[in-house]
Amino acid sequence: MADTKQAEEAVLDARAQREAARLAKQISAFAGSHGGGAEGQLAHIGRGTTRIALVGANGEWGNLVARSHAAARKAVELAGIELREEFDGEMAAKVRTGRYEWSRMAGIQLGGPAND
Repeated sequence: MADTKQAEEAVLDARAQREAARLAKQISAFAGSHGGGAEGQLAHIGRGTTRIALVGANGEWGNLVARSHAAARKAVELAGIELREEFDGEMAAKVRTGRYEWSRMAGIQLGGPAND
């Protein structure tokens, strides 16, 4: 595990280090404004980019995108939030959705507003 961590840090160039620091500030701000804590999960979304899915302690959720998996992992580490391997049922159960999300997810099928 230590070898993997050293290899990831070696891959992080100066630009990636700055990106990780910027993302860590955003993650910390998210956690602070949503109940004082958060959980995250990393997922490859294409062309080397990684999504950082966040769920705050109060159930609010959001996403950030990093240019590399190493930068995303470093950002989460710097922010000090819990990192989950999967966005599983336990994590999903903590997500609080509102009227907007319901209308976007199922509005067309249920006769809600169009997604124009």
